Amino acid sequence: SVMNTKGGCGKTTIAINLASFFASRGHGTTLIDYDRQASSTRWANARPSNLPPIHCVAAYEPPPSGMTRTWQMRVPQGTSYVIHDTPAGYALVDVEDRVAETDIILIPVLPSTIDIHSTANFIRDLLLIGKARIHNTRLAILANRTRIHTRAVEKLERFLRKLDIPVIARIRDTQNYVSAAEQGIGIHEMNKREVQKDRESWVEIHDWLNNNRDCSREFVYILPQDLTA
Repeated sequence: SVMNTKGGCGKTTIAINLASFFASRGHGTTLIDYDRQASSTRWANARPSNLPPIHCVAAYEPPPSGMTRTWQMRVPQGTSYVIHDTPAGYALVDVEDRVAETDIILIPVLPSTIDIHSTANFIRDLLLIGKARIHNTRLAILANRTRIHTRAVEKLERFLRKLDIPVIARIRDTQNYVSAAEQGIGIHEMNKREVQKDRESWVEIHDWLNNNRDCSREFVYILPQDLTA
């Protein structure tokens, strides 16, 4: 799950780029969009048909009449990764449910005083209300939209060093992510020399997730006949 109660910290950018990266590596990938803004859903619908497919679930919508929530949330058989794009500012009563159903929570944080304080409070809620350690849910931080040698980033780095939570990548502040999202692709799928540095960040994230995820998680699968129905 990509989570942070602070809006505008880049949760959707992280989620869609994770999904496209995993799919391009040959992994069965499902993207579950809990955000009513539906940005991940629109991105998935815009994805070119010649690229590796990504199954998207519009979880922000109630199931249609006659369908259960469980059936709505099913994923294709052969799925290796399920990625949750979560909304900002959700009720604290939902936190423990989100934590319990998740192997790893990625927390994007921006280099600003407001974001740092908000993220500190969110991490407290994950540990105290969400009971992340009891559920054995791993937490990891992504420093997002960073620019080197700026005071804001230096302050963010000081904050991150105080946490007992790994910082698994630092994602550059670049318009390449905006351009990729408009095309329904991930940044690593862009045919541009200038995205090489950004691709390296996603390899780091992929490797860390591969080494820390729980492969025992069970899903409700779509059977092949359901996909063709």
